Amino acid sequence: MKRIGILSDTHSCWDDRYAVHFADCDEIWHAGDVGDISIITRLEEIAPVVRAVAGNIDHGDVRRRCNEVEEFEVEGIKVWMTHIGGYPGRYAVGVRPILRTHNINLMVTGHSHILKVMWDREHDVLHINPGAAGYHGWQKERTLVKLTIDGNNMKDLEVIELAKNTNS
Repeated sequence: MKRIGILSDTHSCWDDRYAVHFADCDEIWHAGDVGDISIITRLEEIAPVVRAVAGNIDHGDVRRRCNEVEEFEVEGIKVWMTHIGGYPGRYAVGVRPILRTHNINLMVTGHSHILKVMWDREHDVLHINPGAAGYHGWQKERTLVKLTIDGNNMKDLEVIELAKNTNS
C-alpha cells in the first residue's frame, strides 16, 4: 500500500503546507510547471520517491531532470503522467492510442489549473488533474490531491484546498 501526494503548476512557488499535507506520503508526483528545481529538491525532503514531469514553462535544471512524460507502475497500477494531456472527451493529440495500447489505469496531468478527477469509461482510466498548487495563474483555489494505491485499488482520494489565490 502506498500513499501518493499529487500536485502541479507550482510555478516556482513553495508553500510549507505541501510538507504538512504530504508528510504521510510514500511518493509525491508533480505534474509539471515546476518552475524552479528547488521545488523538487524540497519535495524530496518529504517523501522517499518524487516523480515529476516538465511542463511548458519549465526550462534549465527542471527540463534537464524531468521528461515530458513518465510511465511507471505503483502497486500494480500503471500510471501515465504528463503536463498537457487534456481530460476524457478532450484529450490532447496522441493520448488516446497510449491509453489503449499501454493498459494505463491512472492518468495524471496538469496545465489547466483546474482540479478534475474523472473516470474515463471508454478507456477504463482514472484521470486526475490536481489543479494548481502555486500562486501564479487564474485559479481561485490552490489545490493538492492525495490518494492511496493498495494493490490494484485506488482509494481514499482526498482533495486539499490550500487557500484562495493570494500570497497571504
